Amino acid sequence: MKLISWNVNGIRAIAKKDFFESLNTLDPDILCLQETKAQDLEVEKTLANCSNYYLYTNSASQKGYSGTAILSREKPMGVTKDMGIEEHDNEGRVLCAEYANYYVVNVYVPNSGQQLERLEYRKKWDADFLNYIKAMEKHKPVIVCGDFNVAHRPIDLKNDKSNYNKTAGYTQVEIDGMDNFINSGLVDTFRKMHPTEIKYSYWSYRFKSRERDVGWRIDYILVSESLSGMVNQASILQNYYGSDHCPIALIM
Repeated sequence: MKLISWNVNGIRAIAKKDFFESLNTLDPDILCLQETKAQDLEVEKTLANCSNYYLYTNSASQKGYSGTAILSREKPMGVTKDMGIEEHDNEGRVLCAEYANYYVVNVYVPNSGQQLERLEYRKKWDADFLNYIKAMEKHKPVIVCGDFNVAHRPIDLKNDKSNYNKTAGYTQVEIDGMDNFINSGLVDTFRKMHPTEIKYSYWSYRFKSRERDVGWRIDYILVSESLSGMVNQASILQNYYGSDHCPIALIM
């Protein structure tokens, strides 16, 4: 099984680039998209030619903001939106597909904001999302993928010291949130397969960051411990463009 996760930073924008060619080359069994920035019908219209996939979407109530989508070759047993917590469930950030032996949860974790104005909300979101995952794990293992909006360790961003506790995505609150995911038994597949490799999945559009590889690893595929032995490959696919994030892949 090949799973791809990609923050596309606008599905309509990336569709005008090489997205469909990339999709053909990547050839995933399951594709999880974040930050679609479109309503459900707009996503369906944009991806109408992906007829060999079942498409599921979860859009934000605010137009042009957030949003997630799953394309799956195999029809899931069921698909659910959101966590079931009112304060979290209007931004289209969680989409879950159930298969026979596991769940796939596609997530776009909230950014803490330029002035860290959403940091306290983010702390609660992380805690509630972890509870949501652990509740599902009681039934079957979980694959959680998406943009977690945090660099977990100094190895996961270019300028760790200058960003620590100053920049959204690298505060101790957010690091603690990721620690809690890992300490609960979820396995960071890329770091499991590449313990010391420095590789980023996101680069700001400013300052030619991607050309200079001044980036962050904030996109993750986490799996329940019981699935970790089945991981064959976990990779960051930096040669795919069209977004400020690149796709990440898991082969099991």
